[in-house]
Amino acid sequence: MFRHMMEKLEIPMPESGMAVNFDEAKAIADKIGYPIMIRPSFVLGGRGMEVIYDEKTLNEYVEKAVGVTPDRPLLIDRFLKNALECEADALADSEHVYIPAVMEHIELAGIHSGDSACVIPPVSIPLANLETIKDYTKKIAEALHVCGLMNMQYAIEDGKVYVIEANPRASRTVPLVSKVCDTQMARLATRMMLGESLKSLGLKDKVIPYFGAKEAVLPWARFPGVDPILGPEMRSTGEVLGLSDNFPLAYYKAQEAAGSELPHAPAPWENKKVLISLSDKEGLKGQVLYIGKTLSQLGFTLVCTQGTAEFYRENGIKCEEVNKIGAGRPDVVDIIMNKEVCLVINTPKAKRNYAEDRKTIRKACLKYKVPYITTLAGAYAAVQGIEAVKTGKGGEGGVKSLQEYHAMIKR
Repeated sequence: MFRHMMEKLEIPMPESGMAVNFDEAKAIADKIGYPIMIRPSFVLGGRGMEVIYDEKTLNEYVEKAVGVTPDRPLLIDRFLKNALECEADALADSEHVYIPAVMEHIELAGIHSGDSACVIPPVSIPLANLETIKDYTKKIAEALHVCGLMNMQYAIEDGKVYVIEANPRASRTVPLVSKVCDTQMARLATRMMLGESLKSLGLKDKVIPYFGAKEAVLPWARFPGVDPILGPEMRSTGEVLGLSDNFPLAYYKAQEAAGSELPHAPAPWENKKVLISLSDKEGLKGQVLYIGKTLSQLGFTLVCTQGTAEFYRENGIKCEEVNKIGAGRPDVVDIIMNKEVCLVINTPKAKRNYAEDRKTIRKACLKYKVPYITTLAGAYAAVQGIEAVKTGKGGEGGVKSLQEYHAMIKR
């Protein structure tokens, strides 16, 4: 029904289908192409959701699926590769729509929106895409006759905006938008549900001259032995918000508040080593090079596994090479265990059967309380934050209250 509405409104969604057995799932996957995103239709929070890259893994998933019937099918969508994900929260009175903000995700599509870091206002969404997102949000809210709150999720792949889902209800993002934009979303939605019109509330677009970065709070420390990796299934148990005059510092503050404090650029007596082990160096080469060059320029020593070390050396970035697990001592786990590194950046392979030693690296970080990052997008933002703290970019005037930030908004 929703897809039919989107087709009528000429709003694109990723190609998709529904299946109740392997043959049906295989036919859909063959039609839309791998990788695919698959999930049960009867769960919330991304429970049981996976990215599938081949027929063998699809068969394994379907065989393990429980409770699948014609009334409770598996949902299959084409997975959007290297897609920027974003959200829009809206207020509507059944006829008119107000969008206080668009929220840009830091992690790319494939990470559950509840686990992804986000920023308001967006920092890299092109203006044309922003206008498209606002236009689609208004069209959908009007078509659904929404009265109150609505949350929309989008992904931008190769410059094209796709609708991921529409939620005609309050979302976890409502408190974030309310705080950053000084727009009391819940109160305003209640007034509209009680009969007031959007026009009578006098809501106008605002220019937000600062940034609010949200980070998820994850419970890994309370579950020893788990692999602390982000994916399409939601794992977070809370979230925090960092505010600053610039995005890098806002992101740095959010990491600190979430309990994953990033290292300051090192003083002579501090640990200066960062362990980097990346599965894909070429896909987003510019970000990978920025991470290495910036950390080196800030005084950190890069310690890398073989493939990452070769990539950096080929591009003129100095680094030390460390043994993989089983290739001699000391290895990557040894230097984590001995607290020889102050940060670990370790991204997994895309496919589910990624190397076991990468899991071991992340588990060691958790056990020995070494800060770690598992996505390239997160690492890119983190290094920007470290650079901002080192070079004193933004944050002038000390700590500001929420009211002082709100006074800066251009109304």
